[in-house]
Amino acid sequence: MVMMQPASDGGRGEDLALIARVADGDRIALEMLYRRHAGWLTTRLQARCGDPESTDIAVQDTFLSVWKSAKKFRGDGDVGAWIWGIGIRRLIDVLRKRKATPIDPAFIASAHRSAGGADQPAADDVVLSGGAYGDLATAMHRLPADLQAVLVATAIDGLSTKEAAALLGVAQGTVKTRLMRARRQLQEALT
Repeated sequence: MVMMQPASDGGRGEDLALIARVADGDRIALEMLYRRHAGWLTTRLQARCGDPESTDIAVQDTFLSVWKSAKKFRGDGDVGAWIWGIGIRRLIDVLRKRKATPIDPAFIASAHRSAGGADQPAADDVVLSGGAYGDLATAMHRLPADLQAVLVATAIDGLSTKEAAALLGVAQGTVKTRLMRARRQLQEALT
């Protein structure tokens, strides 16, 4: 197997070539895309739900979707962003099928240590695990998966409602409505 070196364009050209090959049914190209993107995708999805099993299912479903829909990739955006959009939607699908449970801060800390991190978890891990915001994080994790996804995309990832809509594959008005519902439910939970 040929090791892929980052291109001067951050690998965009290689990713575009791989997606084109996947669209033509090349399984080796899919494997190469998986090796390039599964690690960061798993880490980001894991930070959103804290459940390794749900994350694994979402990652598998993501690359199955990449395989099935590679011909639909228009090529005008970043392949990683496209994969992330599919991944977060697959995670939402997985989370809808199970009851929402808060992330265990001990899990985040152990995952951070096993990934070679220091004894202190990263600040975003603390926030996502609820360690920094206590009741707020607990209330947030009790929200339905679709409301959590909108809240994370806008409040934590800093996306605009338009960007969140593109990421989640819904209309911008839907993002605004879900954001309003999420805020209302958080306010009710915290008062």
